[in-house]
This record gives sequence, C-alpha cells and structure tokens, in this order.
Amino acid sequence: MTEPLRAGEGRDAPGYELPLLLFAGFRSLIDQLHAELARQGHPDVRPAHGFALQAIGLEGATAVTIGRHLGVSKQAAGKTVDRLESLGYAARTDDPTDARRKLVRLTPRGLDALARSAAIFDRLRGEWATALGADRLRAMESDLRAVTPPDSFGLDAAGWLAGP
Repeated sequence: MTEPLRAGEGRDAPGYELPLLLFAGFRSLIDQLHAELARQGHPDVRPAHGFALQAIGLEGATAVTIGRHLGVSKQAAGKTVDRLESLGYAARTDDPTDARRKLVRLTPRGLDALARSAAIFDRLRGEWATALGADRLRAMESDLRAVTPPDSFGLDAAGWLAGP
C-alpha cells in the first residue's frame, strides 16, 4: 500500500504554495528561535526587536539609519529603540563624530541576545540538515541564492509586510 501524495508531492504544486511554504519555513525558524531565546533569559525579545538589533549592529546606528534598514519612519524606529532601551537591549549615546546626533548602541544584554540568536540559528540549521540531509539543505540554500537578488538580505520585513 502506498502513501497518498501530499499537496505538491510528485507533481508541480500550484504557484501560490511556494511563497506560503517559504514563509512557513521562515516562521517555524523564527518561532523556535524566540521560544529558545525566552528559555535562555530573553523572554521579551520579539521578531521586530531582532530585526532592530541587527539594524543597530555592533557599531551602533542613528534612528534614521535604523528606520531606513527596517523600512519604517524615523519615528517608528524611535519607538522601537525606546522599547529596546526599556528592556535593556540598547542605549542612546552621543555620536563621537557629530555632537548633534545620538547613536543607538547595543548594551551587553543586546549583544548577548544577538550571540545567542546566532548560536540558536546554527543549531536550527543543523536540525534542518539532519531532517533533509546536509547536501539537500546546502543545495536549497544555493538555489535560493540563485533566485533572489544579491541585496535581498534586507531587514525591512516588518515594513514590507505592513505596506505603505
């Protein structure tokens, strides 16, 4: 007795399934990341915070730059920074190159969240490699790089999903 085919197996799936499957994979990874971050002492970090922490980066950034990277207004970026400050992940400091500007920098807690996120993503990738096979996973990653623009690693998912 053979197993019944699931949608899309053994035949071309309808075109609309591809973005849904890609999004489901993305969502699965992000949900698992945040569950593990919560277990490791970062229960308040949300996906939008992760994008903002990446936008701030190791060198720090202005609210304008953070907003540009996230695809949101300076005001929206400022509200996100306010929240990150209240949670202890970021702090506003004077910009040493321009006294009129403030830089947002990651605190030790913010740096810890980023480091833990990287380690968790590595573990999750390893789980996918076990489930799919390392060669298949590398091929999938290579294939996705081939069909996505080189600058597609933007952090503006929240702004893009929210629309204009």
